[in-house]
Amino acid sequence: MEESPSAEPVLPPAPGAEQYPALDFADSAIALPGGQFIDLLGTPAAANRWLTERGLAPAGAGLQEMCTAQLRSLREQVRSLFASRVAGLPALPAALSAVNDALTRVPTAALLHWDEKNGPFRAAPHPITEIVDHALATLAANAADLLTGPDAERLTTCGSAPCNRYLLRHGRRHWCSTRCGDRARAARAYARRTRPQPM
Repeated sequence: MEESPSAEPVLPPAPGAEQYPALDFADSAIALPGGQFIDLLGTPAAANRWLTERGLAPAGAGLQEMCTAQLRSLREQVRSLFASRVAGLPALPAALSAVNDALTRVPTAALLHWDEKNGPFRAAPHPITEIVDHALATLAANAADLLTGPDAERLTTCGSAPCNRYLLRHGRRHWCSTRCGDRARAARAYARRTRPQPM
């Protein structure tokens, strides 16, 4: 498994990724032509960078491999749910359980605290040790919103093999990027040129 050598994105975000961070999350494992694979959550440093760029963790959070493995595991479950939705098949119970578990990791109510100088105040718990739980809950909630909302009908996979990214279809477009669209059109043109001609 290769990891992106720099912070430069390999492909632009897929259509819908700006609106749904869970779509961007599912697309953080990228299959490229030639058997190449890039995992934007492949190492703790890469995962920390990915979360920081999306406002889900501070720059110096110091994620460990255990945290990164939790992110990759949830990503695979979200991808499973997206695949089930796109194919019109029932979701795997393990995928539903993983997303629901992530949803319940973070308290939704702001807790009561007491400051000696200013007195009582309410704030959601969010210490450094809960950064990953908060990120997992945020991404799981966003995936659930996408799967249950009006945009679920537009969820599809990129139509250019071997790309494995998800996107929200816009009109007839079925590709996650111009590069994938060009590759799909070139493959179709090549197939037409090499097709045996009738005599």
